[in-house]
Amino acid sequence: MSKSTEYIEVYGAREHNLKNINVKIPRNELVVITGLSGSGKSSLAFDTIFAEGQRRYIETFSAYARQFLGGLERPDVDKIEGLSPVIAIEQKTTNKNPRSTVGTVTELYDFLRLLYARVSDAYSQTSGKKLVSYTEDQILDSIKENYKGEKIMLMAPVVRSRKGHYHELFVQMAKKGYGQARIDGEMQDIEYDLKLDRYKTHDIDIVIDRWIIGESASESRMEKSLRTAMDMGEGIIGIQKLGSKDIEYFSKNLMDAETGHSLALPEPNTFSFNSPKGSCPSCKGLGIIKKINTDYFVENPKLSVNQGGLLPLEDIKSNKWILAQIKNILEIFGLGLATPFKDIPEEALDYIYNGCHKEFNKDLKYAGITKKIKISFDGLIPFMEEIIEEKESYEGILLERHFTTEETCPECKGTRLQPSSLSFKIDGKNIAEVNGLSLIDLKDWLAEVRGTFSEKNAIIAHEILKEIETRLQFLLDVGLDYLSLSRSSRTLSGGESQRIRLATQIGSQLVNVLYILDEPSIGLHQRDNERLINSLKNLRDIGNSVLVVEHDKDMILEADEVLDIGPRAGKFGGEILWQGKPKDLLKADTITAQYINGKRKIEIPAERREGNGKHIILKGATGNNLKNVTLDIPLGKLVVVSGISGSGKSSLINGTLYPILNKHFYRAVQEPLPYKKIEGLEHIDKIVDVDQTPIGRTPRSNPATYTGMFTDIRNLFAELPESKIRGYKPGRFSFNVKGGRCETCQGGGLKVIEMNFLPDVYVHCETCNGKRFNRETLEVRYKGKSISDVLEMTIDEAVDFFQPIPKIFARVKTLQDVGLGYITMGQQSTTLSGGEAQRIKLATELAKRQTGNTLYILDEPTTGLHFEDVKILMEAINKLVELGNSFIIIEHNMDVIKLADHIIDVGPEGGKHGGEIIAKGTPEEIIKSKKSLTGKFLKKEMK
Repeated sequence: MSKSTEYIEVYGAREHNLKNINVKIPRNELVVITGLSGSGKSSLAFDTIFAEGQRRYIETFSAYARQFLGGLERPDVDKIEGLSPVIAIEQKTTNKNPRSTVGTVTELYDFLRLLYARVSDAYSQTSGKKLVSYTEDQILDSIKENYKGEKIMLMAPVVRSRKGHYHELFVQMAKKGYGQARIDGEMQDIEYDLKLDRYKTHDIDIVIDRWIIGESASESRMEKSLRTAMDMGEGIIGIQKLGSKDIEYFSKNLMDAETGHSLALPEPNTFSFNSPKGSCPSCKGLGIIKKINTDYFVENPKLSVNQGGLLPLEDIKSNKWILAQIKNILEIFGLGLATPFKDIPEEALDYIYNGCHKEFNKDLKYAGITKKIKISFDGLIPFMEEIIEEKESYEGILLERHFTTEETCPECKGTRLQPSSLSFKIDGKNIAEVNGLSLIDLKDWLAEVRGTFSEKNAIIAHEILKEIETRLQFLLDVGLDYLSLSRSSRTLSGGESQRIRLATQIGSQLVNVLYILDEPSIGLHQRDNERLINSLKNLRDIGNSVLVVEHDKDMILEADEVLDIGPRAGKFGGEILWQGKPKDLLKADTITAQYINGKRKIEIPAERREGNGKHIILKGATGNNLKNVTLDIPLGKLVVVSGISGSGKSSLINGTLYPILNKHFYRAVQEPLPYKKIEGLEHIDKIVDVDQTPIGRTPRSNPATYTGMFTDIRNLFAELPESKIRGYKPGRFSFNVKGGRCETCQGGGLKVIEMNFLPDVYVHCETCNGKRFNRETLEVRYKGKSISDVLEMTIDEAVDFFQPIPKIFARVKTLQDVGLGYITMGQQSTTLSGGEAQRIKLATELAKRQTGNTLYILDEPTTGLHFEDVKILMEAINKLVELGNSFIIIEHNMDVIKLADHIIDVGPEGGKHGGEIIAKGTPEEIIKSKKSLTGKFLKKEMK
């Protein structure tokens, strides 16, 4: 740095557990903040620096705009100087919208649509031939051929799915003497005052002429009219028979020689699955449809209809008529509503489910006559589909939840687009195929395709390709080469979505911005880490300040400046222990420094566990990129599944193994990815999947309620003499029901102010000051603490406080054991990071009674953990394994991998170059593997 360094200066930061600290953070450098989990890193980076930056940004709005945002409270800090505009890239889970894909989030798909709209060739859907453009004479001949003796109207399409009121257009047409137009499918007279809704999209065809084919008067003026229509419709004309709704387009542009079908010229929204112009009509552009699955109709075949054996009828309130129909159908077979399902023949069930319109003659033996039974019933499934279609009804929601499964849409095969949109190709690939390529293959394809354009198209495509390639490169730089553009955002892990946002930010090429990142290295293999660090350095080099909250050793050593916050977590943290260059950190005396210079380390166990000799074997897994993998999991061991990001670890464990087990033990709905067979399920008796989804979506959910100890705490308070005198029951101490809670905020303690274009802001309730309860409830105290004080305690304090009460103590203790001593009992789930939520789930499981035959599946449990906390977590996990349980951990963290009893390394690369198991065995055996990348990095750790 040539000139004197500029600083972001923070004075007197006291947010959360920060101890009134002053700190100078150099600008335009890569600064890493590290320290134990819960020591106050996020409080400094996000709750102080970012919050203040956002507040100042909002203060620049007009007073009018600010009134909608409410007052953003100042963070508890004396002053901050030298702050630039702040962009935070957090791990908060991404967009849950099923329409959001990697392509739409990164805007790459928008450019791809533009490319296809401008330079693609159309091919016939039936014959596969390239579509041809016609001359006017050919069109005339074709019309005379197809519409002999018909009365037809000649139209010129002037507006194609565009917004606007088009008043001027109608005035202009009326002046020219045109009298009628087909507007959004309806014929209308053109008036001088005709105006359309300017915010809706419209299609307008002007009626140019009326012809009777074969009549000489029409024939003589056909050519002239046609030319007029062609000019007005820019090469496209429409023909509509009188009295019919359908319109057939003929075009100078693209036409299928055999069928005479013409395709409108492509626009970018022809390829958008979020626009009616491009989306598949059957699944509305989602690629999946909800289909009613009859397997869920009957749970217990011993029951009859009367006993409630047919479950959908339980959800439908007015089912008298259906019951009557079912009774009739069963009567034909000589059965009734009291017949158990196992005795009803297949044919009868088919009639009940899929409908039947027939007359039957039934001999009534005892009366000696035949009775006619006429049945006209559409079937239970169509009936249910109708109810589900009405989005408003609660019954529909129930039926959808209980009896439908998601299936790939049969019409578009999951491509989300209309068949006509898929007939446009570049170099033999349609847009859905390009969208499905992994990013690294997309890069190769773009390079190949450049040479295939004609001279004119090459000029058009040049700019678009340049945009796509630069953006693509940023995604590759942050290690996402295995994703495809069509991948749905909701299936991305926290780390992936964060890195996508990072790539989008780098792509925007802003300067003089302060970027704050929250552990961007999550879910990255050591190899990709280097690329990520280079991306961050690139952000810094174009003139930004980058502030990273991170525990990763490589990142710490590559930074320009390191801040170590500590000394411990929670209220024992919040001080800046050390600040300086990473190379001097080795000499410092902090916990972080000791782990980096090797004074402290996580010990490698002297010997690996033998396990109990039993196995679960999954054969022939082929989902996503898996190449017919056979997975052998030894039980009674700590098994770690490792491998490059995108190599297929999650497809194998979360996508295939977990749903199979879940279905087997808990009748779960999720369909596993394809596999051939599984053996050894009898060796385990339950399965627990601890993932990073938030434990609750509302501020009402917190660690105390999630682990279930809040119930015990409320019972404890209700047993106190003071409560007995006042007649308080446990419900009095709940903040979710009326009675004891503060009614202003309904026990939330916070009020939500919705920000329209910024994240929601929570402010303290002014009546109870965030205490959640009313005054009377707070007067009941146990050991001098009210129920609200208990919720304010950190887990560490609660461990001492509840020592005498074993039931509560056991649960608090497990939370402390997984390294969560610093969070408070009542901390809202919405403020917990993914890693914390995951560890709360883990603690909840640890506190349950152990059978010793449980299989636990953990997905990157070390997220957001400092070296010291990893050690604590692994001790907790090892305790469980000692009891005979089995663990499968998907992990990149070397400290966890080196503790494994058995490693399964998936690879060798990400995306389509992965999907095989390349090495398995103890860490000592993995090191010797030549093919395993994990082995290479593990070797350094094991020295």
